[in-house]
Amino acid sequence: MRGKITRQLLEKRRKCRLHFTLIDPDKVDEEHAVKISLKAKAAGTDAFLVGGSLGVAEPGLSRIVKLIKESTGLPVILFPSNVNGLTPAADAVLFLYLLNTMDPYYLSGAQLQGALIVLRMGLEPIPTAYVIVGHGGAAGYIGYARPVPYDKPEIAAAYALAGAMMGAQIVYLEAGSGAPRPVPQEAVSMTRKLLEQANLGTLIAVGGGVRDPHAARDMAKAGADILITGNVAEEDPDALYDIISSFKEDCKP
Repeated sequence: MRGKITRQLLEKRRKCRLHFTLIDPDKVDEEHAVKISLKAKAAGTDAFLVGGSLGVAEPGLSRIVKLIKESTGLPVILFPSNVNGLTPAADAVLFLYLLNTMDPYYLSGAQLQGALIVLRMGLEPIPTAYVIVGHGGAAGYIGYARPVPYDKPEIAAAYALAGAMMGAQIVYLEAGSGAPRPVPQEAVSMTRKLLEQANLGTLIAVGGGVRDPHAARDMAKAGADILITGNVAEEDPDALYDIISSFKEDCKP
């Protein structure tokens, strides 16, 4: 069953691809978070992800979530690396399972610990299959992932298909924060082809290493539904204008 936030995003997706701005509370203070969120909204972002691999905790997490919601009125979705990344101040949470982890904790243990907390906090869970590709970044290291090599896009696509078949509403192909290269176009296009062949309406999200309009356009052409950017937003929020417009350039009016 899809919740309110998921239904809103799917309705938007029928008209246009989606962009999520990722804000890491461990990397930005409250003032900077508000500045990023306002510029991201003006640039056309559709929702905010809040989370990070290290140093995310209360009370700072809730304060930043509340400030983003108050400043923009857009949905705020948690992107937790563990149960410490949860707060009832948000609207929803990516209920992640890391498919290519070597540690069962990130496939089912954290989910076991987090499920009751998510329920009691009243957060909308969005089942999300998470696949670490290439560089992997901090998420790959912390999550004990065996990243899919850049030159093996068929493996990333097969993981994504498996996640969709297990009921994920989003499959998230992640190159990692600050990755030198984004997820290969071939991995995204192969994932799109497999999901269509299986007649599954799962959304494809990509993140990590997309730092310019050309890379954003490549992800759109490959078949991504959602583009997630974090480091660029932190370093130069004005760059979001060109990145988002390139990702959405052929959207329906």
